Amino acid sequence: MSPDSSKVSISRIFTDGDLMPQPETLETMRKQGKMVIGIPKEINLQETRVALVPNSVRSLVGHGHQIIVERGAGEKSNYEDNDYSEAGATIAGSRQEVFKTDVIIKIMPPTLDEIDMLHQGQILISPMQIPLITEEYIQRLRQKRVTAVALEYLKAEDGSFPIVRIMSEIAGKSAFLTAAELLSNQEHGRGALLGGISGVPPAKLVILGAGVVAEFAIRTALGLGASIRVFDDNIYKIMRLQNRIGRQLHSSALNPVYLKYQLLSADVVIGAIHSKTGRTPMIVTEEMVSRMKKGAVIIDVSIDQGGCFETSRVTSHEKPTFIKHDVIHYCVPNIASKVPRTASVAFSNILTPILLKAGSTGSIENLLFVHHGIRHGVYTYKGCLTNEYLSRRFGIKYTDLNLLMASNL
Repeated sequence: MSPDSSKVSISRIFTDGDLMPQPETLETMRKQGKMVIGIPKEINLQETRVALVPNSVRSLVGHGHQIIVERGAGEKSNYEDNDYSEAGATIAGSRQEVFKTDVIIKIMPPTLDEIDMLHQGQILISPMQIPLITEEYIQRLRQKRVTAVALEYLKAEDGSFPIVRIMSEIAGKSAFLTAAELLSNQEHGRGALLGGISGVPPAKLVILGAGVVAEFAIRTALGLGASIRVFDDNIYKIMRLQNRIGRQLHSSALNPVYLKYQLLSADVVIGAIHSKTGRTPMIVTEEMVSRMKKGAVIIDVSIDQGGCFETSRVTSHEKPTFIKHDVIHYCVPNIASKVPRTASVAFSNILTPILLKAGSTGSIENLLFVHHGIRHGVYTYKGCLTNEYLSRRFGIKYTDLNLLMASNL
């Protein structure tokens, strides 16, 4: 051995370790946390769903979390207080008791009075519903310094929106059935069957968007023999839709000239455009609507993100329709509330794994560090507005969530 071969460079002693991959220690340092989760009763008269069903409560309680449910929260979904109590939840007689919890989960955005009951550091999980949001709503959340997570913007690891998808499955089927009912109405509709029978031409259904709503509306429509037209600017989505349906569809890109031509003879138009960040783009102008058939039906499933028809405005289950230019408009944002028990179970199936994972990481805030999809849903964080679209809309300063979380490390 040469004298030089026994020598080791001092610089290598200090750099070899840095060059080697190091184990991730962040997760092992975080202890599993137990959360106190509040489920308030929805006070909006049109909302019949509940955020967590008893079976989900049983699973969460089994993992050591405490669930406080306001008395009567599940009644409209046909779940009694006794069902929740037997699942291990605490039944609260007052809203104030529910709103003292670490995490509040709601099916509808909180009212201004409910925001006043929130406290600093609390996590609010609820839909954002862009058409209903006001500047005062955002400012109140900022003043309370809560972390608000929008359910419709939660992303799965594959980039999909699980809450939107599952509600879209319900909305797709419900939209078609609702359209069929409105179209057959002799008072305002055309008195036509949304389908086809021997010797009678089928009614024409135009669908804007080739996503999940379209898929399940088409599956229902094909069974009744309706004539279908699908529009979407994303040709890959149209191809994927045809593969899932298992047949070739009459489809087109969103060409305004051809769209206008198809609307002239449409009996039903379903708007099912989803925006990943902000408001849904306006696809159909008022002039196009004015030239549609008398008694035709518009179902704007996109209304919870602003709507894709220029003539749309938010309606409710109590008064779900209005008529403009002799066209029936149905613009209910919570269309899934027509089947509250099914919708509530669907919500719970998405939320429960998220809550369990939050518990394993220590808290929902810790989960934000490691899960980009959950982070994507945050629109206010400890007094800061983190949604760029809302910032532009209301002229409120926008702060990047990643920078805020990095500064708190």
